[in-house]
Amino acid sequence: MSVKFSEDVIPLSDLKINPGKVVGHAKESHRPLLLTSRGRGVAVLQGLEEFEKGEEERAFMKAVANGLMDVREGNELSLDEVKKRLGIE
Repeated sequence: MSVKFSEDVIPLSDLKINPGKVVGHAKESHRPLLLTSRGRGVAVLQGLEEFEKGEEERAFMKAVANGLMDVREGNELSLDEVKKRLGIE
């Protein structure tokens, strides 16, 4: 999901003039849009589907990192212990 600067940098005034077109572009392109004011970035607009996907990916990566830290620190359970705790033996 890389930004195409020729298409994805939008002046804030464009959002004010035609919000539906700008939001539609974000949704259809599956890329975030950089909104600018006076030539400086002020906000990022992203389609809901892409936002949710990114949040799920971040949560997954955080869980993996936490799991790896638990293993490194010796906080682990055997498969039998997990099955017993979950009641699936």
